Amino acid sequence: MQGRRVRATVLAALGLALAAVATASVRGRSEKVEQPPFWELLATLRGGRFIDLTHTFAPGIPHWGGVPDSTVETLYDFEPGGGTMGKGLLIHRYSLAGQWGTHVDPPAHFIKGLRTVDQIDVREMLLPLVVLDVHEAVAANADYTTTLDDVRAWERRHGPIPEGAFIALRTDWSKRWPDPAAMRNVDAQGVSHTPGWSREVLRYLLEDRKATAVGHETLDTDPGSATSRGDYGLEAYVLGRDRYQIEALASLDAVPEAGAIVVATFPRPRGGSGFPARVFAVAP
Repeated sequence: MQGRRVRATVLAALGLALAAVATASVRGRSEKVEQPPFWELLATLRGGRFIDLTHTFAPGIPHWGGVPDSTVETLYDFEPGGGTMGKGLLIHRYSLAGQWGTHVDPPAHFIKGLRTVDQIDVREMLLPLVVLDVHEAVAANADYTTTLDDVRAWERRHGPIPEGAFIALRTDWSKRWPDPAAMRNVDAQGVSHTPGWSREVLRYLLEDRKATAVGHETLDTDPGSATSRGDYGLEAYVLGRDRYQIEALASLDAVPEAGAIVVATFPRPRGGSGFPARVFAVAP
């Protein structure tokens, strides 16, 4: 008698479960399940163009002359004898200055006591991208520096620069990469002829338009005519405003002046003074 009651209970439970499955199946066919909103946003972004704004780095690439070249050591290799420590897998050891390749300069790079790389909030890495295009002026004059007229012309075309933007200076200088001599463009007197920012433009962007970060294709914020005499005042100004910058950007010619977003990412070394970055844009 007890066995029959147990079987009856099990069968009843099984019947309820099957009925629930059937009901859910019918409901699934009749009701559309909505995607979480951020997944829908991701689907929209994936419909855009992804533009990598990052140079690959390796020993011998263009870099600031005050730091040594990088080295790469193979610690483990798949083949016997290929690694200094073992075989069966691939592990490299990299030795490089923080300011290497496409890289981030945090405020502490120049200003003692301000934020280091690990203290930059991830919310500062996803930003509206404004491309200030002066490549034609640079083609005519390698020493060109930005003017407020350049910025005002951008705003006439696209409206006010949005607060919190990442402002990238397009000079097409990255097309000289990876030739160190072409990037430096030094004359017979040892003066570097490279374009750069101007203080009036940086002041407007950082103080009036509240930009979060700036970036450029050259190795320095300041034009070569200034850095050749040891003047890095504009970089000190940017970092002194507790903003970060990305140097040695690539492929800005593939990004629209307005309407794209930028993702500027980098590792999180404790107390870091700089580090190679991976930067990309998503454009309509």
